[in-house]
Amino acid sequence: MVGAPGPRGPDAVVDAFGPGVLTADGRLDRPKLGSLVFSDSDRLATLNAIVHPLVSARSLELESKAGADDIVVHDVPLLVENELTGLYDLVVVVDASPETQLDRLVRVRGMAEPEARSRMAAQATRERRTASADLVIDNDGPLEKLEPQVRAVWERLVERAAADA
Repeated sequence: MVGAPGPRGPDAVVDAFGPGVLTADGRLDRPKLGSLVFSDSDRLATLNAIVHPLVSARSLELESKAGADDIVVHDVPLLVENELTGLYDLVVVVDASPETQLDRLVRVRGMAEPEARSRMAAQATRERRTASADLVIDNDGPLEKLEPQVRAVWERLVERAAADA
């Protein structure tokens, strides 16, 4: 089963939410689970209580294996919502307007608009996310304009790491 780090994660999620959160082949059905938790703060808290300790343990394990010259990148959903920004040397936020977010959730991910709006409402505001960032990448334009911005940020990170070494 895939969906949370380690073997205990998916089993605990199924125990908490039932077998309906699995696909026919036994994988975690992330869209289904998302539809359950993003419209119910208690269920979201239950999921977070299962997943976050496992993710933290796995992150620490991977960080301990990184070399002194390595750059470790964490992709952290709900970083701002869970007040985790202080755990990282640098926070990069990829920002898009609510209109762009809604369009992409509906058009690209195939979510129903009410579900997309519910998911967005469960997240920190745009202002709060960007205020927590050391660097902001503008993702409000066409997706093909994102990659050059990400490359530029990566180059800055590499330069910063070299200067700190």
